Amino acid sequence: MNGHKTPPPPPSTPAEENGQQGVELGLDLGSKTAGGGSLTRGDVVVLAIRLLCMATSVTAMWFMVTARQVSAASFYGFQLQLHSKWSFSYSFEYLVGVTATATAYSLVQLLIAASRLLLRKSPVIPSRNQAWLLFAGDQILAYAMMSAGSAASGVTNLNRTGIRHTALPNFCKSLDSFCDHVAVSIAFTFFSCVMYGAAAVQDVIWLSNH
Repeated sequence: MNGHKTPPPPPSTPAEENGQQGVELGLDLGSKTAGGGSLTRGDVVVLAIRLLCMATSVTAMWFMVTARQVSAASFYGFQLQLHSKWSFSYSFEYLVGVTATATAYSLVQLLIAASRLLLRKSPVIPSRNQAWLLFAGDQILAYAMMSAGSAASGVTNLNRTGIRHTALPNFCKSLDSFCDHVAVSIAFTFFSCVMYGAAAVQDVIWLSNH
């Protein structure tokens, strides 16, 4: 049987082989570089929540530690000198301690995230173990913020309404600046609680996707 045989393709020259390998190598390196140093949407959400957690914690702590005032109140016709300061109440001291701890925690997490993104070119949450640790820390701080805000709210409400069946006045009428600072601090404490709860939810989302 006679047939036409297809001639084999001409052998590629060394220059062509090197050029093809160079293109493939360049494409491969380019894809790795783009994937390793890029900032994903999840990383942006995590960083934004961490920034909000630290901002609300710092604000709550600052308003509380600046809550102090000297004034006078009338009690049965007598003028009484009133000295108010956040450190006179254990509940307010507890709130300052919790917000300071939360601020330090958020700052450390932001520094670690920045070092991973800028220096190591790795994601903000590199592993499931790290995600579980973040989830535990965020939950603890969310409950601690709720506890601190609730404890401080009871003392503030007592200052505003006085004590029933007694002639104690509404101290916040005379200590308006002090009570306003405390009220803003408590509001940001509860807002920070919401932010740490959102951070815990974000940790769960990351764990469910990895």
